[in-house]
Amino acid sequence: MSETLLERPEDGIAVIRLNRPEARNALSAAVREELAQHFTALAADETVRCVVLTGGDKIFAAGADIKAMAEASPSEMMRRAGERSWKPLKEFPKPLIAAVNGWALGGGCELAMHADIIVAGEGAKFGQPEIRVGIMPGAGGTQRLPRAVGKFKAMKILLTGEPVTAAEAEAMGLVSEVVEDARTIERALEMARSIAALPPVAARKIKEAVLAGADAPLDAGLLLERQAFQLLFDTADQKEGMAAFVEKRKPAFRGE
Repeated sequence: MSETLLERPEDGIAVIRLNRPEARNALSAAVREELAQHFTALAADETVRCVVLTGGDKIFAAGADIKAMAEASPSEMMRRAGERSWKPLKEFPKPLIAAVNGWALGGGCELAMHADIIVAGEGAKFGQPEIRVGIMPGAGGTQRLPRAVGKFKAMKILLTGEPVTAAEAEAMGLVSEVVEDARTIERALEMARSIAALPPVAARKIKEAVLAGADAPLDAGLLLERQAFQLLFDTADQKEGMAAFVEKRKPAFRGE
């Protein structure tokens, strides 16, 4: 059985579901490789405009596969080059929504932070407990978490290894929205449906500008934004969207 599932619930939307319930959706090398393959294929699939990434009802992903790392040497960890399997997620150009129920720990929390929007069930918990097994985050936890929540909240999570609730995560800016556990996937799909109905080139350029400008000087970020803004005036969807606004009708975006 595949350790990840790819679903196409409706036009323009893909759902990637982690499928290792017996291992609490631990991110083994095989899981990471399957995720990389999915995201590479979906990036090139012009019929897909938004992707939802999710786990199980009780566990999103409970971190890395500790048994597979316990006796590894530094050189072995280097040769595994885990960063290669994360690259297609990091560089995924389309809107990505994480729908999180239950535990998102360690690599699971880092996986969720690759998303552009995080919808969390009210029972979800996020954490980076690596310090409790003698290591530290290795897939972006020390970098993405401070950028999301600030130094002091991030350091508490990283140095104590203690998880935070969905409500706490929302308050500190780690998640976009908290809903009832039973509505997590439903709400993520509602958002995906809304995004998929909008101009995909504009969506890509918004994501590109936000991510590329996040660590750039303000003037550089504003330049990126301005150039992307101007470029969109060469798209058919810009002409259609503004004509529909003037004519007081619903636009029909074609992704061109």
